[in-house]
Amino acid sequence: MATTTLTTSSSSTGIAASAGLSALFGLVLIVLAGHVQADALHAAAHDVRHATGFPCH
Repeated sequence: MATTTLTTSSSSTGIAASAGLSALFGLVLIVLAGHVQADALHAAAHDVRHATGFPCH
């Protein structure tokens, strides 16, 4: 009878890099959203609602 062993390993460097890039991306999104005009955000959200078929009026 044959057995198969599956081993997985993840380096802490890879996990730290992934977490760091995710945090950086989140920070960039927050900063950009904080500096954009409210009308531009509303228009973008409105267009997405129409494109996905959600009612917005």
